[in-house]
Amino acid sequence: QGRDWEEVGLVLIMARKFFVGGNWKCNGTTTSLTELCLAWKAADTPDLEKVEVVIATPAVHAHLAREKLPDGFKVSLQNCWIGKGGAYTGEVSAEMIADLGYEWVVLGHSERRNIQELKESDETVATKTAYALSQGLGVIACIGELLEEREAGKTQDVNERQLKAIADKVSDWSKVVIAYEPVWAIGTGKVATPEQAQEVHAALRAWLSSNVSAEVAASTRIIYGGSVSPKNCDELAVQPDVDGFLVGGASLKPDFTTVIASYTHKA
Repeated sequence: QGRDWEEVGLVLIMARKFFVGGNWKCNGTTTSLTELCLAWKAADTPDLEKVEVVIATPAVHAHLAREKLPDGFKVSLQNCWIGKGGAYTGEVSAEMIADLGYEWVVLGHSERRNIQELKESDETVATKTAYALSQGLGVIACIGELLEEREAGKTQDVNERQLKAIADKVSDWSKVVIAYEPVWAIGTGKVATPEQAQEVHAALRAWLSSNVSAEVAASTRIIYGGSVSPKNCDELAVQPDVDGFLVGGASLKPDFTTVIASYTHKA
């Protein structure tokens, strides 16, 4: 507990398997997604001993994705209900996701936090995260600041507030992947520089060390999202605290396999 997290990190960094998530959001048809999966199958096969690939699909396409994705790619849902299922029309519970054999769920994505019709709070995201973990799911927990928050110098304050809400409810971090997604970079074509991404990721890891444990800080994967593309993924991947990506629009294209292959640049 008292060991410096950087020393622990030297031991555990190799255990942080590179993680590439694709987020299809509210996109795709049976035809377009089948064609996409066929294109991925035709590409070079990644070494899944070194990279974990998880595709977050619309709920209605999860079964199709499981059938059509390359072998070894996993399927995630993009959201789940806050607790046990019941009389909650339109919702999907963590129990349902687990029952169907899906291993992951994305929670707290900035679109769910910030779109006016949704506006999920830090507390809601944290409660969902804890409940999904209790049902055996892995959680891709998203955090990140708005442009005005970055310009006001509040980047770390916002990220720590969102992360603390989760930390207050979670005791086992072994199935948590933190996705840092600066909202100003999502779908805008703007991307954090490798130095900006590394600075935030390192600060998040330091916060985990101080507020959770050195072991959790060293072993938890922190991935970057925000206009990641085949053109910028390699320079981001080599940053020591960037453990992979959560990719939106680019994950709907055949050359998403280039983003997956960025794991080969990790030392």
